[in-house]
Amino acid sequence: MSAPADAIPQTEAPQYLRWAVVATITLGLLYVAFYLYLIAQPLFAVVILAVGVIFALIFGRNKYYNLRFVFPSVAAILLFVALPIGYTIWIGFTNYSSFNLLTFERAKSVLMSRGSVDKSTEQPFAVADLGDGSYQIWLPEAGLLSAPVSLTEALEEAPLDAASEPANLLSAKDAIKLRSGLQTLTLTTPDGISIQNSGLRTFASLMPDYRELEDGQLERIADGVILTPDHAEGFYFADNGEKIPPGWYVNIGWKNFDRIFNNSGIREPMIGIFIWTVTFAAASVALTFAVGLALAVVLQWEHLRGKAIYRILLILPYAVPSFISILVFRGLFNQNFGEINLILEAIFGVRPEWFTNANLARTMILIVNTWLGYPYMMLLAMGFLQGVPQDHKKAAALEGASPSRVFFKITLPQILPPFMPLLISSFAFNFNNMVLVLLLTRGLPDIVGTTVPAGQTDILASFTYRIAFGFSSTEFGLAGAITLLIFVLVSVISYVNFVAMRRGTEKRAGK
Repeated sequence: MSAPADAIPQTEAPQYLRWAVVATITLGLLYVAFYLYLIAQPLFAVVILAVGVIFALIFGRNKYYNLRFVFPSVAAILLFVALPIGYTIWIGFTNYSSFNLLTFERAKSVLMSRGSVDKSTEQPFAVADLGDGSYQIWLPEAGLLSAPVSLTEALEEAPLDAASEPANLLSAKDAIKLRSGLQTLTLTTPDGISIQNSGLRTFASLMPDYRELEDGQLERIADGVILTPDHAEGFYFADNGEKIPPGWYVNIGWKNFDRIFNNSGIREPMIGIFIWTVTFAAASVALTFAVGLALAVVLQWEHLRGKAIYRILLILPYAVPSFISILVFRGLFNQNFGEINLILEAIFGVRPEWFTNANLARTMILIVNTWLGYPYMMLLAMGFLQGVPQDHKKAAALEGASPSRVFFKITLPQILPPFMPLLISSFAFNFNNMVLVLLLTRGLPDIVGTTVPAGQTDILASFTYRIAFGFSSTEFGLAGAITLLIFVLVSVISYVNFVAMRRGTEKRAGK
């Protein structure tokens, strides 16, 4: 039986609806990309444009519709992996810093907006309230009164004319309350001179500090000094070599990397910090693994009573948020009032300088990190130990093997292979464990003779953070270059560990 001629296919309406939704979302993404391009963010614009094009292809064409389940992961990779990496790499090749935050046009407009008060035109003023929400400005020395103004935050202009003193003049205290509106007001005298609010009690003519010349240079009006823009450095330079802030960000090529490798004030502390970072990550993995495994073995002892209580107590450091534990340990290790030093002084008569001695500070960090990390290793080891066949242990014991020999020859070799990926991931985590360093020591004690903030307990991540977000200066470009080097180093280390683990697996499989 054939369908009626006027029957509408059931898939048409959903198809048109899908196209409408796809078109709306795609146009929205394209608009966002175009807006980002207009505000001089081309990298972000390209990524959003790529997301929009991929979305339109996958959801707009039946040929690629099966890939719709892959799109969220692709979009997440572009937005949260590719974009931060690309942006960081781009910053590493610029002079972006606290002195070079603006674009060239914005830096020029800041200089052009600077002005000085012409003292010859400065005179006191008073404000008259007209009672209907408008005001008049009275200049008593010149005998001039302005036209009514609203004194809102919008820019206003009003002429001044000769007049007698108006009634209802506000007190100085009440006039100050209108300061935001007064600062947006420009008054024009009968001589055609524009004056503006120059203080709490005065109006005056504001003279610009600079004027732009035809060739793009700026002239400082006060002394005639010529400022020339240097787009290689991102600053205006005066005739005498003076650098005039603010600067603007420009591409400087490999200069940041040249500073890293050729500036001894950066290179030497960075090498020491890199060695400490690798040592810290490796020692943290070794200590947490050893302590966690030892406790797991003890908890597996069949004659141990109260195992449940011990498990709960030993897992507590893992249950408490790490930042709370770190701050608690910071108080415990306080050199003057901390409980640890009070106990050590009472028993041994010593007060270690945990925060001022480099070696003791590093030891303290390892102690705290071991406390924070051993419960994770203990939980994993308890699970892996369950998988070790008991027959092997019993056979070795019957042959006269000691418990330590059984552990190192039978138990450890069988739990180590599944542990390896977790140990590698733990190494990568500790390689960038910036939170521990910043909360516990803040990288202190400082390394003497450096040109950038660097401390004895800094790891590469905290070292980069202090360069990028330090209190004295912020060098985002240099931090971006160092971040790129860290990314390459971590990638190489991870690849080497992966190759070593794969070869070990193949070797054991061959046996």
